[in-house]
Amino acid sequence: APASFPISVEVAKVASSDFSGDALAVGTLKSNESVVLRPEIAGRIAAISFKDGAVVGKGAVLVVFDAAIQDAELQQARANLALARSSYQRNAELVGKKFLSQQALDGSAATLKVQEAAVRLAEAKAAKMRIKAPFKGMLGLRNVSVGDYVKDGQDLINIEDVATLRVDFKLPETYLGRIAKGQRVDVLSDALPGEHFNAVLDAVDPMVDQNGRAISARARLDNAAGKLRPGMFVRVRLQFGERKGVLMVPEQAIVPGGQPAVFKVVDGKAALTKVSLGVRRAAQVEVVEGLAEGDLVVTAGQLKLREGASVKTVGDGAPPAAAPVKPGVADK
Repeated sequence: APASFPISVEVAKVASSDFSGDALAVGTLKSNESVVLRPEIAGRIAAISFKDGAVVGKGAVLVVFDAAIQDAELQQARANLALARSSYQRNAELVGKKFLSQQALDGSAATLKVQEAAVRLAEAKAAKMRIKAPFKGMLGLRNVSVGDYVKDGQDLINIEDVATLRVDFKLPETYLGRIAKGQRVDVLSDALPGEHFNAVLDAVDPMVDQNGRAISARARLDNAAGKLRPGMFVRVRLQFGERKGVLMVPEQAIVPGGQPAVFKVVDGKAALTKVSLGVRRAAQVEVVEGLAEGDLVVTAGQLKLREGASVKTVGDGAPPAAAPVKPGVADK
């Protein structure tokens, strides 16, 4: 078009608004503590003292193996210990009466220590024939029965501490300077629509994932009501605090290219203005530097513009058109 003809463009005003800065992500729920119980010694199951899905306390005996051999070894070790202790005491009396040498007493003392160690070893073996809960939690589903012979390391039952859950999620590295331990995290689950769960940011991985340039973070969630379960998919909203007077423009106002820029309308002319951008939300982008509240920016038609081109504005930010004059009114 000739330079004398203005180019029609759509414009919008730069507006300020107050909002709380946040970041959205997806995460996975994990148990606060999670263990699959496995025996350290092979054996035959003699008793199972729990029900599937039950809540058990720390130290509760869950599975008992046939320990006849281990119990017999423990009794034998205790008998040998009693004999060694009696022999040592008798030798000590004889040494006091000069009827026995000190060397013989030292030998009986060493034998006593060996038998004490043998008793502790037998007790440890016998204790491993009972599988106990390492912490208070909810049991899973067992795959063994009384009478089964299981090998060492075979899975017996899983136990999960679900009273508190961990929320693992990732954020882009651009948020590194804005996240800190103790920040509030809002958690939502598609399985429970409309419900919000409050969590607290507990830890941030010091290493950034070099593949996705993402930060791994973990929050803790109180699950005393038991509505959530480990493994669930959740949506995470990390809140950074409320900010006042944030300048926002439509995303389509940003001119594609290298450094972010917009076309600002000044006295009917297009002026290419470089800007610094912040967060994005709901098709709006924050302008940190370069614009002021009330400025008119071009939202459609930038490809036809050049610096200093005459423009004709339409859209939300365009000035209202003059009312048409009725015939004959000017003559009165």
